[in-house]
Amino acid sequence: MSEYDHIIGMTLRASCIEIRYRRSIHNDGNAMAGIREEPMPDRATSVLHIFLIFLRLGLTSFGGPVAHLGYFREEFVARRKWLSDHAYADLVALCQFLPGPASSQVGIAIGLFRGGLPGALASWLGFTLPSAVALALFALVLTGLGTEAHGGWLHGLKVVAVAVVAQALWGMGRNLCPDRERASVAVAVAVLAGAIPGVLGQVGVIVAGGVVGWLWLSPQGSLPHSHLPVRLRKRTGALVLAACFALLFLLPAAATQSGSYALQLFDSFYRAGALVFGGGHVVLPLLQAEVVPPRWVSEDAFLAGYGAAQAVPGPLFTFAAYLGAASSQSPSGWLGAGVAIAAIFLPAFLLVIGALPLWEGVRHHPAMQRAMLGVNAAVVGLLLAAFYDPVWTSAILSPADFTLAAAAFLLLVFWKLPPWLVVVLAALTAGVGWQ
Repeated sequence: MSEYDHIIGMTLRASCIEIRYRRSIHNDGNAMAGIREEPMPDRATSVLHIFLIFLRLGLTSFGGPVAHLGYFREEFVARRKWLSDHAYADLVALCQFLPGPASSQVGIAIGLFRGGLPGALASWLGFTLPSAVALALFALVLTGLGTEAHGGWLHGLKVVAVAVVAQALWGMGRNLCPDRERASVAVAVAVLAGAIPGVLGQVGVIVAGGVVGWLWLSPQGSLPHSHLPVRLRKRTGALVLAACFALLFLLPAAATQSGSYALQLFDSFYRAGALVFGGGHVVLPLLQAEVVPPRWVSEDAFLAGYGAAQAVPGPLFTFAAYLGAASSQSPSGWLGAGVAIAAIFLPAFLLVIGALPLWEGVRHHPAMQRAMLGVNAAVVGLLLAAFYDPVWTSAILSPADFTLAAAAFLLLVFWKLPPWLVVVLAALTAGVGWQ
């Protein structure tokens, strides 16, 4: 254990003693008012600690959202004991139900528990900043060089994206479509998504999956349960959720009326963050539909950036920083990256803050659980459609491409090599081969 972690541990233990004392003399007045009291350590110190802890995780958490959840459990359940195993499982269940980046939402919620709204912001900033900065820098370098300057290694990044999406399909299909009913939903959604291109078609098949799940599917068991230390009223949660959904209608109208590209950029990434279920890889088709047809980003640059996103730690939603920085319109560069990253993560904040106070009342409802089974299967189908077009059709152009993609899939799935290493190897192999 480092000296820094030792100091943090001593501070938190001392704070916990004070918390227990304060709670012992508290009456139930606040609980009667609808607030679950959970005193925290000193706010300013706690927020700094939260930021530094999540910054370290943001620098070292490779492997995608499932791996991130494992890192979080080790850090906050096993090591720091901020949450019990049951409370952590309950939190993960909620974030899996919500649209948006599940691992980032778990981190936001943990920051919210420990430091209130400033703690939530600190946890998100620490976990997101490293990969967002790295991808924005990559976009600036790529823009300066041009996509034709180093076609070999850029094509290698597109090929490795095939392996990464195939790995995501492999894992998600096994977990979310383990029976013939849900597998059938996934295949049907893939066919429909291919026949109805665009964001409306993608959102429509997700809604249809939820309806099919509600009418046809049934959960095999109940979700784990434990009370979460939420310090928000249900009324506050309802208002925040209302604001989240209102923005889905207000932002497109404002972007259309103003003609401002900055508003159009914010609107596109906000909708992608608000409507994607299933985590980082599933945002690929939504973002592709938003930025490639209007020529904000070329398809080659889009897939090259998506491949590069596998080589950095932290949440895959930081791919938005790359797209904002690489945009052919203004704002681009650092400002474009900032607009895109703020827009795509804003729904995650609003949904977590809004849903946590209401979660206890709805999480055990059978209709909700059935609908989410269908939504999860639809997510797999949506990713399957994106795997074919644009990922496969744009990258696999020769037997050599197929060989490289198959080798990368083998290294990722069966040899368990870290994604960043596979990305580097594929880029170098393609760079040498295309000289």
